[in-house]
Amino acid sequence: MDQPLKETLLDRLRAYLDGLDTADAPESAVAETADASPMATEVAGDPADDEARDLFSVFAEIAATRNEVRTQSRIVKDALDQFRTVFETLQTGNAALDRELKEARSRAGEQTRTILRPLLLDIIDVRDRLAAGLAAVPPENRPPWWSRWRRTASVPDPWREGLEMTLRRLDRVLADRRVTPIATIGRPFTPDVARVVATRDDSSVAEGLVIAESRTGFEWDGQLLRAAEVIVAKRAGARDRSDRGSVE
Repeated sequence: MDQPLKETLLDRLRAYLDGLDTADAPESAVAETADASPMATEVAGDPADDEARDLFSVFAEIAATRNEVRTQSRIVKDALDQFRTVFETLQTGNAALDRELKEARSRAGEQTRTILRPLLLDIIDVRDRLAAGLAAVPPENRPPWWSRWRRTASVPDPWREGLEMTLRRLDRVLADRRVTPIATIGRPFTPDVARVVATRDDSSVAEGLVIAESRTGFEWDGQLLRAAEVIVAKRAGARDRSDRGSVE
């Protein structure tokens, strides 16, 4: 390929690349260079000219493909940006919805506890009265030993049995509502769940242990529903020493 032909091809390629921004850049560049160049008419039937035209067509197709790839890449990038925006919006909406659901459940739980708390305390008060009445009833008299040979059955006390049945039913109702008694007897005094109503001198147990209850405490779902009222052991010697220390 001679030098004038190479220069012509380079001029055509340069003119085409300069006009890539227009929609019909390949066709206009080819038409303009074909009309303006006298070399094209001179080498019209030359095989080298056909080869140059094929090479120029390849360059034109490569440039057009590159522009199309750029356009498609820009479209894909815009779609990804829009998808990212939509995803962030959905994520923010889901987080807000989840937070609102948790707050609604919390409010519903607090309202339920506010409504049920007085009712449960009333049930516990009725239970305490039944337990106190049952404790005040004298125990059943055991039949004498000689009645074993007479085959006489002991007559149960219906009033006592009715109290025991009612008390068991109330305990079952409280357990179904997850209300459980607090165990304090024989354990160290805990001010979080109990209040001291009296102290008693008892040298058989360690000082500070709960030895009796005047009122049973209850928990509801692991939270304090009613504090217990307890009697705590106290050593007489420790009290005397404290009294002497206060006098001195």
